[in-house]
Amino acid sequence: MTLPADPTVAFIGTGVMGASMAGHLLDAGRRLVVFNRTRSRAAALIERGATWAQTAGEAASKADVVITMVGYPSDVEDVYFGPSGILENASEGAILVDMTTSSPALAQRIASAAEMRGLHALDAPVSGGDVGARNATLTIMVGGSEQTFADAEPLLQVMGTNVVLQGASGAGQHTKMANQVAIAGSMLATVESLAYAQSAGLDPRRVLLSIGAGSAASWSLANLAPRILDGDFAPGFYVKHFIKDMRIALESAAEMGLVLPGLSKAKRLYDTLAWGGGSDLGTQALWLLYADDEARVRHGVDPKATASRVIGE
Repeated sequence: MTLPADPTVAFIGTGVMGASMAGHLLDAGRRLVVFNRTRSRAAALIERGATWAQTAGEAASKADVVITMVGYPSDVEDVYFGPSGILENASEGAILVDMTTSSPALAQRIASAAEMRGLHALDAPVSGGDVGARNATLTIMVGGSEQTFADAEPLLQVMGTNVVLQGASGAGQHTKMANQVAIAGSMLATVESLAYAQSAGLDPRRVLLSIGAGSAASWSLANLAPRILDGDFAPGFYVKHFIKDMRIALESAAEMGLVLPGLSKAKRLYDTLAWGGGSDLGTQALWLLYADDEARVRHGVDPKATASRVIGE
């Protein structure tokens, strides 16, 4: 299909990342319709000119392109397949872009259901966290047809700087799973590196000047290690959502006959953090499993939630 020169966009899910992403579309002059389960989280967008819809389906019915950025696969199911959902209410020929990190199998289901209704679907999960969303520098991993990607790419470029078509439906989600596997290992390496430096009596900030510029350099070390040292565990990406991603990756790997012991260990550590009350912290809060009891209590995590609990399993 060919989109109108000035397509109307529906954006469903205006949370930590979605609000910034939708805001960039407004900045680019797009007509925007928004829906979120909690209307207050869309208030700033409405004040800037976005139109409020009462349901995901109503938002979809008013748009040429429908973008979803919700929390869990169950939320994706609800907004697409529910009675007031997108698939039943989207305008014929509309492009549906799910940017939630979800399962490859669900992405393929949505694409099949969309095709039966004369719609076009892309799965386009993102990486870059809250900073990437705010700065419009997200990496966007896309699955779907080449034509649908070509039609939607100008809108995706408004929100990200690295937009790549990875293959057919589901390929975007598979790519995001590969991304999350890499992040899980990188986060574990980051916090254990800091823990080692601290235990050795070194100044962790000075250590970062050396290891952050060498072969150990990583996005997590550069961006999240300073937050850890500042005691900043606010969510750029929630622990609870990362656990969801790791679960999807492990399930998808199992379906392919692939064993990922490193990812399994990282997930058990994050499960321990969530058990201790850290679900709503940022992923860098994994550090608290290695910190002292005082630090855990200060940030609302049970002192019994420690890395040693996982080692003892």
